[in-house]
Order: sequence, then structure tokens, then C-alpha cells
Amino acid sequence: MDLSTCRAIVTGGASGLGAATAAHFRKRGAQVVVLDLADTGAEAAAAIDAGYARTDVTDERSVADAISLAVGTMGGIDVCVNCAGIATGEKTLGRDGPHRLESFRRTVEINLIGSFNVLRLAAERMALNGRSDNGVIVNTASIAAFDGQKGQAAYAASKAGIAGMTLPLARDLAGQGIRVCAIAPGIFGTPMLTSLPTEVQESLAAEVTFPKRLGDPAEYARMPAFIVENDYLNGETIRIDGALRMR
Repeated sequence: MDLSTCRAIVTGGASGLGAATAAHFRKRGAQVVVLDLADTGAEAAAAIDAGYARTDVTDERSVADAISLAVGTMGGIDVCVNCAGIATGEKTLGRDGPHRLESFRRTVEINLIGSFNVLRLAAERMALNGRSDNGVIVNTASIAAFDGQKGQAAYAASKAGIAGMTLPLARDLAGQGIRVCAIAPGIFGTPMLTSLPTEVQESLAAEVTFPKRLGDPAEYARMPAFIVENDYLNGETIRIDGALRMR
């Protein structure tokens, strides 16, 4: 699929990995509509000449309205990149007692169920494109899906769900000409990490095998573009982490 002619939606596209992806797609000529709940969403989308739909990925009506807006703006959808998500840190049993059920539920709701909510409705529109290659869905997992650290039970579970549903989704949607992949990033220089003290960032970077630094969101952004353009990539979760294996 030619990225320059694609019509893409990017969740979480107002900041971090999603913003980098939306910007990279626009630079490559793709039409983009950003789906985000952030107050800065419209401004971020306008900065790259993209469309914007204020969207709660966990809400069916909100996502359906965003999909309709995207179709109305671009004439259809060829690519869905899910970057919306949250990171939580809480031990199963800590000083204040057991892990809060609500925080576990919210993490899974946003990261896993939210991604599925968006992709299922996007796939419905992609199937109407009437081509042999109707669309591509790229979800964001994490290396925590495979080697999550202590305090990451909720986050790791949500991202393991992303990785675990990749192949079944690819099989489900093969008949509609839709490919599905996931990306499992390591530690990237997103606003969440760059807000930490410099010594903490350096400590994290030191754990990376090579190169010993945080990943650049622009490096992540090239991965969904590569997946879109490589028609034989399907049903796979791809790590991008500088060979980091968390302990």
C-alpha cells in the first residue's frame, strides 16, 4: 500500500508516539485525522494540517462519531494506528494494600479495549473500500507485554492483550483484505519520560543494549509507515527497543 495515498486515523495523535506517527504520515503525503481526548488535540492536529476528532476510545458512540467524521473528511479509511494509552505503576500488594481494582480496570479499558473498540469500527469502514488491500491496522503493544517489571501488572496485561490478539485479528480480517500488526516499543522519549529527572532518564537509557539512549518517537513513527508499505507483513508483533530486555 502506498502511504502517500493513504487515509489514516491515529489515536493518541496529539502527543508522544501518536503525534510523531501522525506527523510522519503527513510528511509522506497521507491524509490524517487525529483521534484524541486531550485539550491540545485540535491544536496539535492543526499544526500538521490534519483533521481532528475529540475521541474517548473507550466509548462506542464517541469512536463511531470520530470514524464518521474521518470518513466524511477523507472519503474513507485505509489505515488505523492505535497509540492512545496510559501507563500505570502499582504493585499487586503494596504498602497501602492490594492493587486498586479500578486502576487495573481503567488501564485495560483504555489500552486494550479502547484499541479494539477503534479498530473494529475502522475495519468495518475499510471493508467497504472494495480493493484486494482494503486496509492496515497497527496497534501499540510494549516490551512490557513480554518482560514486564514489578509494578506493571496492569500495564503489562493490557499490552500483552494487544500482542495476543494480533494474529487472531489478522486471521479474522484476512477475508476483508485487511492486515493487522502490532509494535512493541521499549523506552521512548515521550513527554511522560522526558518529564522525569535527567538522572532517571540516563539510568533508563543505560539499560538499553545499543544504542544506549531513549528511543526517538520519530523512530517509532517509521515503523507503522513501514508496515503499511510492506504488503507481506501481517499478524506480527514487532519489537523496537534497542535490544532492551527489562528485568
